[in-house]
Amino acid sequence: MAAIHAGRSSEDRIGPIVAFDGAAKIGAKILVAGGGRCNVTHHEVRPEDYGGSSRNAIRKVLRAYPVDAVVDFFEAEGVTLKREETGKLFPTTNKARTVLDALLDSVQRSGVELRHPVRIESIDRTEDGFQIRGDGLEVQADRVILCTGGKALPKTGSDGLGLEIVQHLGHSVTSAIHPALVPLLLPEGDAVCALSGIAAPVTLSIRTGAGRLIAAYSAPLLCTHFGISGPVVLDASRHLLAARAAGETAEAFVDWLPDQDRGELERAMLTASGQTTCQGILRGRFPERLLQMLLLAGGVDATDRVRTLTKVRRISLLDALFNHRLEVVGDRGYTFAEATAGGVPLSEVRLDSMESRIVPGLHLAGEICNVDGRVGGFNFQWAWASGFLAGRAAVRAS
Repeated sequence: MAAIHAGRSSEDRIGPIVAFDGAAKIGAKILVAGGGRCNVTHHEVRPEDYGGSSRNAIRKVLRAYPVDAVVDFFEAEGVTLKREETGKLFPTTNKARTVLDALLDSVQRSGVELRHPVRIESIDRTEDGFQIRGDGLEVQADRVILCTGGKALPKTGSDGLGLEIVQHLGHSVTSAIHPALVPLLLPEGDAVCALSGIAAPVTLSIRTGAGRLIAAYSAPLLCTHFGISGPVVLDASRHLLAARAAGETAEAFVDWLPDQDRGELERAMLTASGQTTCQGILRGRFPERLLQMLLLAGGVDATDRVRTLTKVRRISLLDALFNHRLEVVGDRGYTFAEATAGGVPLSEVRLDSMESRIVPGLHLAGEICNVDGRVGGFNFQWAWASGFLAGRAAVRAS
């Protein structure tokens, strides 16, 4: 997006514009996004959908190139987007390749030279601009836009080198950089791991050790052989990992009945017929294996009569259903993360141009900045908006 808008804004006033891509497979992140369909953006994008830098700073960038502008851009490039029930926007072809091909064609038509695969290894500031080296390459540039990503999915090219380059040039990065949108690990032998393949709609809360709510999301949770995944886990993961990176105790709690009021269920238990069992009052609400796990976690037997449960045992069962603590022992790392939390603070960037306040002539866009969105196309929207600003501004300032 930066290359396209740089080319469109050039008006033959400057020299050549070159885009270097060092990934083995160009556009690999686009091709794997959204299960191979590419979730281009979301119908409603707010600063609250992002973590990292301040909401006001994020708002200024998003406002410069909103969702409607992205939809119009792709429409003009021959890619019609459709909105699904979740609010996510996908190409009507249901193929990520459609999105990538449109972007590559647009780069070519904009007059930008795309060199791939050419991996940039270092960038140095000089009196005349920037000295760029890598893959047997040594070139001089008046301006540079860094769109290297963070560390997530390193096989696609974002292996953290961009963060090293930007620090070498004089920028700071956040003290904590960690995976975001990443599956979480539970202890080996945890009862949830035995439910591998089962998914259920839940509310997942992240709280401090003192019980303060950090974040909460409602979406499907997927039980896996290593722990938990699914949209709700990916959204919540960055908050748990960020709190722990800051030295806080952070824990995860699952409400397995997000549409049920706890008090109503307790009253139903107290007024149930004498023959109603714990399994009977909950049957149909969960897959059978999940139900059995929750009964066990609640310390009751399937055949126990709900009206005869002591108060302590009734509360134990309700806690297992509405406030089930998961012992998260780690995450699956950058190899399986969809985004990176942390990066260059937006306070070091001019938000109307994405130009560095530290290094004149250097522009930053995308995930190299300290901005990460939740599941649903929000990270793409940040990429489109910040790339648009950086590409257009870099050329107009030359």
